[in-house]
Order: sequence, then structure tokens, then C-alpha cells
Amino acid sequence: MEDVWQYRELIFYKGGALTIQVALLSLVLATLFGLLGAWAKLSKNPVARGTAETYTTVIRGIPDLVLMLLVFFQGQIILNRFGEWTGFWDYVEIDPMTAGIGTIGFIMGAYYTETFRGAYLSIPSGQIEAGIACGMSKPLIFRRIIWPQLVRYALPSFTNNWLVQMKTTALVSIIGLQDIVYNANAIGRKLREPFTFLFAALLFFLVLTAISEIALRYLERRYSAGVRRA
Repeated sequence: MEDVWQYRELIFYKGGALTIQVALLSLVLATLFGLLGAWAKLSKNPVARGTAETYTTVIRGIPDLVLMLLVFFQGQIILNRFGEWTGFWDYVEIDPMTAGIGTIGFIMGAYYTETFRGAYLSIPSGQIEAGIACGMSKPLIFRRIIWPQLVRYALPSFTNNWLVQMKTTALVSIIGLQDIVYNANAIGRKLREPFTFLFAALLFFLVLTAISEIALRYLERRYSAGVRRA
């Protein structure tokens, strides 16, 4: 492990920091897609429901690696042809960071859609009806009744999806983004010690998993405090 310590800055400080950045930014994007998808699936609009249903069905049926490669290599070509046809732009270049964050966020958004939809359906409808009967506005009903329970019901599934999403960030190494997996693999092959350096990357993901579980369990206890007392 002395060689790993020697290259700690490149592996952990740069590669690890980039991995965390990709994970967090894609989480924000995936959460937005998930909330929009859940809203569309719960909507009375057939077009919105059909679009959301197609989105979740197609995305969950395509391997993540295939979609990552399609977005990075073919997405740029499609965008430039569309820009040339419409005249909206001359040339667009999709860098690995944008492709990685966008693809992972788009993929995981399909899973978060089902998480938020299921959490909303678990909220007793009588509570929402009681809020309406009391004269509460829709924003107030969402803030005081829907959101606290939505978080509580969604957190178990949200935790699982987040842990999967963190591991999915390793795919960005395929498109040349120098995350911890890319750097560990490159250095390990150069020094002919691939197992040692990839094992260091493995430990890094295990630490992130442990920290995430502690933080999300704290949130789960916080949002379930009133229920447990009852």
C-alpha cells in the first residue's frame, strides 16, 4: 500500500473529489427528474402520464453503460445536426463531465420517479382532504402534510437508489473522465499492480457508503420521530 500512499493526491484528492462531485450533482439532477416524473405519473393528463411511463420503462430497460456511451459519442452528433438544421447553434461539444452527470442523473431519475410516486401514494388521502376542508392552500398542504410524509416514506428506497447511484459513477471512467476508478486503474496498470490500486478505490466507495448510510438513517429517524412516539 506504500505505492497507493505515494499517489494519494492523484487517486483520492483529485479522483475521489471528482467522483463525489459527479455523484452529488447527478443526485440533484436525478431528484429533479424523479419529482417531475412522479408528478407526471400522478397527473390526470394522459400525455404527461404516457410520457413518464415511457421514460421509466425505457430507461430502466437499457443498460447504464450502453446509455452512457450513446450519450457521449452519439449525443454530440445529434445535437450538432439539430443545431445545423434549425440554425439555433453552430457547434456543441459534450465534455465527459457533462455527459457523465447528465446520463447518470437521467438514468437514476427513472428510479427516483417510482420512489416518489410510491411514497406519495402511501400518504393517507384523508389527511389531504382534511387539509382542504380546513381551508389550507395547496402550498401549505404540500409543506405541512405531503412533504414530511413523502420524505419519510421515500427515504428507505431513496437510500438504496443513492447507494446504487454512487457505484454507477464508476461508469464515467469509460468515457475518459479521470475519477478515482480511472486514476486507480491507470496507475495500477502502469506499475503492474492493478489489484492494489483498484482495492484502494473499493475501500473509498465503502467509506462513502458507510457515511451515506449514517446520514440517511439520521434523516429517517428525524422524520419518523413523531410516528415512533405515537
